[in-house]
Amino acid sequence: MKEKAALLPLSLPADASRQERQGFARLCTLLESVAAEGKDVGDHERWIRAAKITRLYEQPMLAAAAHCVIDLVDQGWTVKAERSKAVFAPPSAHGDRATEKARIRRQELLRRDEQLNRSSVRRFVEGMERTHEHGDRLVSVFNLMRDGRELADALQDAATAADAIKPYVQVVDSSTCERTGFKLHDIWRYFRHTWSNAYATVPGRSMPILIRDAATEFHTVIGLAAISSPIVQIAERDRWMGWETDQFLAHLRAEPTDDGASWLAQRIEAQRSEIYLDDLLRDGVLQPTDLVTPTPEAVARLRDDAERHRQRHHQTTTIREVRNIGRNAWVERAKSDLFRGKRSAVLADALEIETLLGAYLSPPTAEGLTKAFSDPKARTQMRRVVRRARGERVGTVIADLTVCGAVAPYSALAAGKLVGALAVSPPVITAYREKYARPSEIASAMAGRPIMREPRLSFVGTTSLYGTGSSQYNRLFWPAEVMGGDSATRMGFHELGRSRSFGTSHFSEETVDALTRLPALRGSLVRVNSLFGEGVSPRLRKVRLGLAALGWPANELLRHGRERILYGVPLVENLRDYSLGVDGEPQYLLDPELPDADAKVAEWWLERWCRPRARREEVLAAMRAHRLVRPVEHGARVPLPPRGVELPVGEGMLPLAD
Repeated sequence: MKEKAALLPLSLPADASRQERQGFARLCTLLESVAAEGKDVGDHERWIRAAKITRLYEQPMLAAAAHCVIDLVDQGWTVKAERSKAVFAPPSAHGDRATEKARIRRQELLRRDEQLNRSSVRRFVEGMERTHEHGDRLVSVFNLMRDGRELADALQDAATAADAIKPYVQVVDSSTCERTGFKLHDIWRYFRHTWSNAYATVPGRSMPILIRDAATEFHTVIGLAAISSPIVQIAERDRWMGWETDQFLAHLRAEPTDDGASWLAQRIEAQRSEIYLDDLLRDGVLQPTDLVTPTPEAVARLRDDAERHRQRHHQTTTIREVRNIGRNAWVERAKSDLFRGKRSAVLADALEIETLLGAYLSPPTAEGLTKAFSDPKARTQMRRVVRRARGERVGTVIADLTVCGAVAPYSALAAGKLVGALAVSPPVITAYREKYARPSEIASAMAGRPIMREPRLSFVGTTSLYGTGSSQYNRLFWPAEVMGGDSATRMGFHELGRSRSFGTSHFSEETVDALTRLPALRGSLVRVNSLFGEGVSPRLRKVRLGLAALGWPANELLRHGRERILYGVPLVENLRDYSLGVDGEPQYLLDPELPDADAKVAEWWLERWCRPRARREEVLAAMRAHRLVRPVEHGARVPLPPRGVELPVGEGMLPLAD
């Protein structure tokens, strides 16, 4: 049965001018026919001109609303224009998947081409393709692409087939490629621009990775990956791992142990001990006795202090003031309004938890834990402890594979599967640990001293680009002994479920910028500065605030309908308990110190995927299409749109007059 779409009436706020209302109505009327026919919308500016809207930047309410509804129609929403409002309906959840995949791909390619048309991006790409002197050679980025004809011949020649491809991992840092003189990050960025979606930086941790081929003179690029900070809340992932709050507490309740009680007690103590207190004691917000015998009055004072400094941060603190604080000046960071507010709030929680739960855990025993579960107030506090533990560890022992794929001509050989396996292999796990074995910025700013967090990964997650499946991650498993583990154990990408299609990926940069401007202009007391420590997903919070300033329903509009398949690679046996910190040591399924691990993974891939494909004529023909003779026709070359040519806006687009 087809799911009935909810109708959303959208209009401008009551204080919008008559001119703004008329412009919005004209725009919605224009979009109605396009939405009804399911056509691509394309360039925002054309629709805004067609609706005879001028000086849009001087009308922030109309700008935010206009860009937002254009994006909605671009996503397949339908619209019925009425006199005072427009009624929108989201696309059906049960539409044709192939059609939906094609629509999303068209949109992604359009936005990618818009990015490639920017002068700064074109200069970068053209600069990489221009020859330069390196040593006694003239080189360009084309030296990092392998000619498909040469690769196909090498794989077919019995004398060279065994050594035709020699993949290895190169973690991208600030260094320079010895063979070409390019910065490693520039190499990674160039090939990322060949993806079908636009390139964007990721907030938080990010470790780009190149997979290169030592069988060629310049060590050509096979593919690229990136290990990044994870999405904090993914219900399907958390349940699969077994560390979802209620799921974990149900386990503790069914099997209460002294160790479980000790872990809860340690978490409560850590939450309190890792907070800088000097200014709270000096200002009289906290008394020394409050730490020994917490009281509701002390909790209330801390909550008032937290709210006061939170407002000061949003209203008076400038981004420059915070960013000018020295990186390791932990006490100074702790005293900033941002972290003063966070410290008071966290300490208030810790004291309240101690008041309502602490007695059951002194001393921590299975018997006391059982009694705590019989007290509703104590159970509530246990939920808070587990949620905070998961929130603290999710960004340190879990990561997302945000970029993963091969470039031509290797992509014809299922090299995306090689990249996926190498992205979770021992050299990457070790590089991640070494890179992030340093004081945590947020925890250290809360404590006013260096605080280390666990840098050893337990799990890496990712998603398919579309909801119809992923040929790259499908059946991507290998014997753990390939990475130094047990021969009886299998490692790989498990399918965890499907995402809930919630986020901001369907909103263009024009829309986000317009929504970001609006709250401050309408007197909002909350400001998202995109500062580390303010909270997760600054883009999501900016969009939420902007939609709230319009008076539009954020939860409904943030459901983008782009369902994706979730995958995950567990790296340890004790996944739940190590990820939460119950176990202090990871029981790895692989050997993080395994020498030549990338070579062993490469040999597995060559036997399992590469060589069988290289025996197929259609695969060899596909590889030979990627040539480095001039003019270069190669799938690993960034497809810059022609200069001065307006980007296509979709087949069957209505002609718009200026």
